[in-house]
Amino acid sequence: MNLDRKNTPSISMNLPSKPAASLQKKKKMKAGTFQYLILLLPPLLFFVVGMVIPLIMGIYNSFTDWDGLSLEKNWIGLTNYMEIFKDEMFLNSFKFTALFMVFNTLIQNVAAFLFAVMLDSNIKGKNFYRTIIFAPVLLSPILVGQIWTKMYGTILPSINDMLGLNINFNFFSSPDTVMTGLLIANNWQWIGYWMLIYLAGLQAVPKDIYEACTVDGGSWWQKFIHITIPMLGPSITICTIGIATGSLKVYELIVASTGGGPGDSSKSTIMYIYDSAFMSQQSSYASAMSVIFLLVLLVFAFIQLKVLRKREVEL
Repeated sequence: MNLDRKNTPSISMNLPSKPAASLQKKKKMKAGTFQYLILLLPPLLFFVVGMVIPLIMGIYNSFTDWDGLSLEKNWIGLTNYMEIFKDEMFLNSFKFTALFMVFNTLIQNVAAFLFAVMLDSNIKGKNFYRTIIFAPVLLSPILVGQIWTKMYGTILPSINDMLGLNINFNFFSSPDTVMTGLLIANNWQWIGYWMLIYLAGLQAVPKDIYEACTVDGGSWWQKFIHITIPMLGPSITICTIGIATGSLKVYELIVASTGGGPGDSSKSTIMYIYDSAFMSQQSSYASAMSVIFLLVLLVFAFIQLKVLRKREVEL
């Protein structure tokens, strides 16, 4: 039987085929994904090696009696954690750190906010003032501690004598005034940093809102209460959490200025953990304190975030 090939349907013509452009696009997407993974691999590796593995090892060591030097580790369970709550030095250092955090957060947050509001206005030389306030941020906390030790010990007493005044500026010499001295030094360094965050938030507020409030007869105070503060809700959240968590981790400033003294009156929790691990060879005990302190930081930051986010919605 003779069939006409022209009238015979081709099977290959009826099969669906993918366009070449679509295949090329998928190949490019796969190549791009692979490149992103290659770029992410080094920082991910550093994160795992520098953060995740030490964290896991620290948690494990907290359940042992390891001294930080020997190769022998004996499992002792929750003994280290039970000792923490009986350790008067740990409780005192935690109390000092908590008080420092509360005072530092209040002072630094309010001061940074007020400076930002003032320097967002049409005041003359505002860029100069911004630079002056921000400049201490560029210094290391170690250098700041040394600067203020010199200020309290030599410079301010000399000015005091020249003016014939009788003011005691040696804040680091007494347990009653050491907190004040550290707060002054810490706020001097960091107010400019948080001021910039508030300035960024202020400059993002639409000017039309202020103009509409002016047209409606709103005063400066009404603008400040009903526009400025509510619109700066996200900035307030960032600054409050940042200042509070940073205050809880204070270490370098104290090491360079008071060394935890006089006595142990200014020893922070981080400093006590360091001394326990490297000075007293109690690495397992220090690991247990680190785990407790990490949990406190996480819970505190979580509660702050929840409360402040809720406050943002209400504003």
